[in-house]
Amino acid sequence: QVHLVESGGSSVQAGGVLRLFCGSSTITFSRYCMGWFHQAPGKEREGIADIDVDGKTRYADSVKDRFTISKDNANNTLYLQMNSLKFEDTGIYYCAAGGRYCGRWIEEPDFGVWGRGTQVTVSS
Repeated sequence: QVHLVESGGSSVQAGGVLRLFCGSSTITFSRYCMGWFHQAPGKEREGIADIDVDGKTRYADSVKDRFTISKDNANNTLYLQMNSLKFEDTGIYYCAAGGRYCGRWIEEPDFGVWGRGTQVTVSS
C-alpha cells in the first residue's frame, strides 16, 4: 500500500522553476513532521527540507533561499517550490512523514513513511 504519492517532477532548464506535490489518503500531514529528500544520480539520499506541525521549516544549505517547503492541511498536501534550479538539483525527490516532532536534523531514520519519488531533471 502506497501511503505517500509525489508528483510534479519534470525536465527543466537551469534557472527554471518547478513545484512538487505530495499527497496521501492515509496520513494526516498536520499531525507529523513532513520532509523532502533528494537523491542525486549515484549519490545517497539526503534531507533537504522539513516542516513541523506548527509550520516551522528548515532547509539544507544546498537549497536554502531557493526552495520552499509548505503544506496545506485542509487538502493534506505537501509542496516543494523549487526556484533557480541548478544542474545538481537533478535526481529523485521523495516526500516522507516522520513522527509528531521533527528530529535533530532532516535525517532518514526520523522518517518512517515514504513515497516512491518523482524525477526532476535539470539541464544546463
